[in-house]
Amino acid sequence: MAYPLSRAMSAFIDKTLGFTAPDDSLASSRQAYSHMCRAFTPPRPPTLAVEDLHLAGVPIRAYHPRTAPPLAGWPCILYLHGGGWVVGDLDSHDFICMELALDLGALVVAVDYRLAPEHPFPAAFEDCLAVWHHLADTPFAIDPRRRTLVGDSAGGNLAAALCLALRDAGQPLPRAQVLIYPALGGPADLPSRHECTDAPLLSSQDVERYEAQYLGNLQSTPYAAPLLAENLSGLPPALITVAQWDPLRDDGILYSERLNAAGVDAVLHVGNGLVHGCLRARGRVPEVDKMYRTLFAYLADTL
Repeated sequence: MAYPLSRAMSAFIDKTLGFTAPDDSLASSRQAYSHMCRAFTPPRPPTLAVEDLHLAGVPIRAYHPRTAPPLAGWPCILYLHGGGWVVGDLDSHDFICMELALDLGALVVAVDYRLAPEHPFPAAFEDCLAVWHHLADTPFAIDPRRRTLVGDSAGGNLAAALCLALRDAGQPLPRAQVLIYPALGGPADLPSRHECTDAPLLSSQDVERYEAQYLGNLQSTPYAAPLLAENLSGLPPALITVAQWDPLRDDGILYSERLNAAGVDAVLHVGNGLVHGCLRARGRVPEVDKMYRTLFAYLADTL
């Protein structure tokens, strides 16, 4: 299918596809993804402090402005990266974590959760949940009233799953959940699966392959596929941004509709002309810049 994309978006897609793996091996896929990520990652600004450490046995990376924290402590964003639960690490989403920390004057904690297929569900989910529970154990002063979850793609899945788990356990919830083109385990007959079956950067077949590697032989549960949850009441407010030409588009749309129906304040942003994985196109593609303005405005209000 031909997708109506802007010239700027098409150029971004072409550059991204220039890092395609030479074969189908997992090692090649991860190496190609890493090279692609580096090509879109700007140098770290001198006004930003970055530190790698471990929390609850999980590698994390902390970002914050080189200033004194607010008197009540830093507002904190726990960032969960995308990559189909199969690729990605602390370097892959450096670009957005740096921007979030500087633009919002916040502490951003990125999680290097275990990857599938070597570590299928619930490994990534458990790693992210453990880090959330131990945020107070970091060497940074964190305002416990201003903690937010943000995740893109597979990270959006993990952020939504954490909110469900925290609610179910009766534990304190984040101020908000920000889900960027999330993979929420929607059914295969959603319209976007067919309308965007061969969409650039993520096809419907890719979605099925990633889900199979993440779930392994396990039966899906709401913590792996949040759309399976029967009750969505009592969850944190949400911003859900989706890309028009993305087989996962309707996962986010359906989840926002179900959240609102359950009495949760969910804001939906449909990025017209966007494709999955376009976060790296900031400053290159005007329609991506529009998505960022929505994202940062929501987070600024939330924090």
